[in-house]
Amino acid sequence: QMRLVESGGGSAQPGGSPTLSCAVSGFTLEHFSIGWYRQAPGREREGISCISTTSRFYADSVKGRFTICRDVAKCTVYLQMSSLKPADSWVYYCATDLCVCTRILTAPMDEVDAWGQGTLVTVSS
Repeated sequence: QMRLVESGGGSAQPGGSPTLSCAVSGFTLEHFSIGWYRQAPGREREGISCISTTSRFYADSVKGRFTICRDVAKCTVYLQMSSLKPADSWVYYCATDLCVCTRILTAPMDEVDAWGQGTLVTVSS
């Protein structure tokens, strides 16, 4: 029942400002936290941002460049990206869990309620 679908990935220019979307179904954003993560080949998955009804969090790697927001009525969480660099060329995932906002970014992947399939962002000229 719980489902998350990422979109908005693709090729982006250095310095670009694309927005990723995480559309959810089967649960309400009012009661669940949503986390954004990214993973590059050979590297561990990194939690970069999360949002809940009461809080938001940004990892140092994206703080000041990325913005997370949500539209409860549209059942969608957004990750607004800016000042993109080639180092941002990762697969981006969203996930949900019934927990405090920051906990979802550090919990084992198997303990998170549900994951999306990911969307690839490639930053190049």
